Amino acid sequence: MDRRPCLLRAVTVATALAAAALAATGLLAGCSSGKPAAAHPTTASSTWVDQNVSFTAGGVTVYGTYRHPAGPARNLPAVLLIAGSGPTDRNGDSPLISGSVGTLKTLADWLSADGVASLRYDKLGSGQTGLGPYQDKIDSIGIAPFEQESAAALTYLARQPGVDQNRLGVIGHSEGALFALLLATGEAGKVPPVHALGLLEPLSERYLDVIAAQVGAQITAAQQAGQLTAAQASSLRKTLAAAIAQLRAKGTVPPNLPDGLSSLLSPSTALYLSQADKYDPAQLAARLPAGFPALVSCSNADIQVRCGEVGHLVGGLTRAKAATDFAHLNGVDHVLKQDASRTGANYGKPLPFSTQLEQALRTFVQQHL
Repeated sequence: MDRRPCLLRAVTVATALAAAALAATGLLAGCSSGKPAAAHPTTASSTWVDQNVSFTAGGVTVYGTYRHPAGPARNLPAVLLIAGSGPTDRNGDSPLISGSVGTLKTLADWLSADGVASLRYDKLGSGQTGLGPYQDKIDSIGIAPFEQESAAALTYLARQPGVDQNRLGVIGHSEGALFALLLATGEAGKVPPVHALGLLEPLSERYLDVIAAQVGAQITAAQQAGQLTAAQASSLRKTLAAAIAQLRAKGTVPPNLPDGLSSLLSPSTALYLSQADKYDPAQLAARLPAGFPALVSCSNADIQVRCGEVGHLVGGLTRAKAATDFAHLNGVDHVLKQDASRTGANYGKPLPFSTQLEQALRTFVQQHL
């Protein structure tokens, strides 16, 4: 499975730490304006099909689903969909979440309803793709394999019959937004030009800053709930800060971290985290051309990505003078379902997805693709 931390889902790190036995540390050792709307593509059939496909990237065979019209098409806009962190597959499902999440499959449904083809794929460590040649060398997985597969996916999509290479978009959900930005700015390698971006509940700050904020908030909550003493909470914050500093300076993590922290900052995730952390999404966004179309979302019910964080990313888009549509969602959770509970407990439940976002996406693709 993908051993990268699932940073953008609920992780009760501080609670786990508080429940663990006091030991090794002596304190706590366990745990928008755009162009006119484009006409829909001309097709011989209104039926759309999900075609199982595969392509290679960096020595890995990547498996995915290409959603396209059943009949011939021309002048077809197309969008690459990129999943979030952890072992999240082409549909947005994860073995770490009970039930069916379905975020990316739903996005594909919305897009095809508006005449847009899409490709979604099982990234390294998920679904049919699995770990491939990395099965016995998980510690060597950095950011490069994920950049390579996103670049290969976009190239594959652009080469499909009827797809208009001048109408290519990329939508990244959560951590996937980072790779969408890497594609659009050329940081992920030479790819067909990206003409529009969707950054949905996106990773908006440097990776290790996100970890520090999420874990720090949970430590504070555990202290306020009486699960940690002030001294224990202070010790954990110092341990976390020191671990992040070492990751940034040396690309390694300290030994003997408390259990809750070691599940996030481990030797198997160190290379990936240290490399991904070098990118500030706002700085990447600031490099986009003036007028570049970008749809960004945040929600008041998302417990993984706060609207304040997303504001940092939007600041980069503003500096670039991008054509930004910022959808402030109400009562929508991180996986885009209508759920105001702010618990993360309902991700796999059959709840309706956000109609507000569906409409925002429809308007965006009609204007820009």
